[in-house]
Amino acid sequence: QVQLVESGGGLVQPGGSLRLSCAASGSIFTISDMGWYRQAPGKQRELVAAINWGGTRNHAKSVKGRFTISRDDAKITVYLQMNSLKPEDTAVYYCKMKSAYDIEYWGQGTQVTVSS
Repeated sequence: QVQLVESGGGLVQPGGSLRLSCAASGSIFTISDMGWYRQAPGKQRELVAAINWGGTRNHAKSVKGRFTISRDDAKITVYLQMNSLKPEDTAVYYCKMKSAYDIEYWGQGTQVTVSS
């Protein structure tokens, strides 16, 4: 049984920062890709950022320059540093990990609310 546990969400004022973490536990083989997605009310889930086994990063245009994804393979953890947050960043944020066998795992989601 593999479980992804997210943390770090919350309420923050516009211009503020948050750091999301997502740690994997259980019987998990080598992780290739890790990523963060978000889903705002009434909208489809969208990719925020991804990082592959070699460390190549990909950030959505809407967050480029403000968010940074990183990973710690020893801890099987992926992070999302979010700076200069805007109200439109408000959403439930989900992490996803894909194993070397192309099995995908999802976290339960963590709420991020940007409001004054």
